Amino acid sequence: MASNAAARSSQLIDVVFHWFGSAWAQAIIVGVERAAAPEQISIVLSELGGSHRPDQEWLDSIMARRPLGVLLVLSGLDEMQRHQLSSRSIPFVVVDTDGEPPSEVPSVGSNNWSGGLSATRHLIGLGHTRIAVISGPEDVLCSRARVDGFRSAHDEVGLHVDPAMICWGDFEAPAGYEHAARLLQQQQRPTAIFAGSDSQALGVIRAADDLGLRVPQDLSVVGYDDVPLLEWVTPPLTTVRQPLSEMATVATQMLISMSRGEQLSASRVELGTELIVRKTTGPPAG
Repeated sequence: MASNAAARSSQLIDVVFHWFGSAWAQAIIVGVERAAAPEQISIVLSELGGSHRPDQEWLDSIMARRPLGVLLVLSGLDEMQRHQLSSRSIPFVVVDTDGEPPSEVPSVGSNNWSGGLSATRHLIGLGHTRIAVISGPEDVLCSRARVDGFRSAHDEVGLHVDPAMICWGDFEAPAGYEHAARLLQQQQRPTAIFAGSDSQALGVIRAADDLGLRVPQDLSVVGYDDVPLLEWVTPPLTTVRQPLSEMATVATQMLISMSRGEQLSASRVELGTELIVRKTTGPPAG
């Protein structure tokens, strides 16, 4: 594989997003660049329009371009696509996988279950007992893991989880707004909402404001990711820090090693998360 890589005229890495119109994607790009720039490797960005699987046209363009490797962000390949890339000696690594990848597929992620657990523990510790979660798509592994952590935090203290308090969004602000607007107009509304992304958390805060609710006095909100600048919103957002740039850097380093024919020390890497408490959470009113 090393000789194949050396023979290629272009030193490129293809970075494939299911969707990159967000600060989350920008953090990933920064991490890729951190590893690629010292090696004088260029980056080509692709977007799948929200899909988690590329089509054959995309795959044909990759095989024609023959990059050093492919980085798939919140997306993946089916068995035939993996075979096609492998047959051309084009390595690939998955970042924040949308599902459970086969054991032979290198991947880098973070502990989403732990993130969901710590966010919900924080809210329960403040005295909240009616907590909603607005996660990402239900068919995406990290979304389900965050909800599993949410459930586990309730189980620890014997709190019942109302199924109506579990919502599936798409990680974007409009989904956070729409779900929150519905939840907050219920007779027994939640006193806290754990959003599966910072963007969805901003949608939640906007919905609360439109309904005349104050954050955190009337509603506590926790986000997820800790993307840059969100600590500067008013009030600054309590969130779960996911090391997005570090995940991308590690994945890119793995890809570069694979392109040189080097053996990876580990094919699965999972980085830790950290709860960052700011000003959008507090005890429930009353």
